[in-house]
Amino acid sequence: MAIVHATDQSFTEETSEGLVLADFWAPWCGPCKMIAPVLEELDAEMADVKVVKIDVDENQETASKFGVMSIPTLLVIKNGEVVDQVVGFQPKEALAQTLSKHQ
Repeated sequence: MAIVHATDQSFTEETSEGLVLADFWAPWCGPCKMIAPVLEELDAEMADVKVVKIDVDENQETASKFGVMSIPTLLVIKNGEVVDQVVGFQPKEALAQTLSKHQ
């Protein structure tokens, strides 16, 4: 599954079904750039997890709704409900373990 780039308008629809890893990021954020290839690997390896990225600079309404204060913030969303949250860079193994708790 390809990584989806969501907006304030599409975020709810993109995260309403199944298990979603939502990445709140910004182009100027160093740790966000570091985690991008990790998310691509997870997207390729975990077929039942949808990865959604949302740029906090362009979509402040959604970032505010979820109380995102630091980036990257990764929300694990299952069927539209936030079930877990990770702030800051995480290695692939740690993210995979977090996601597997909710599968």
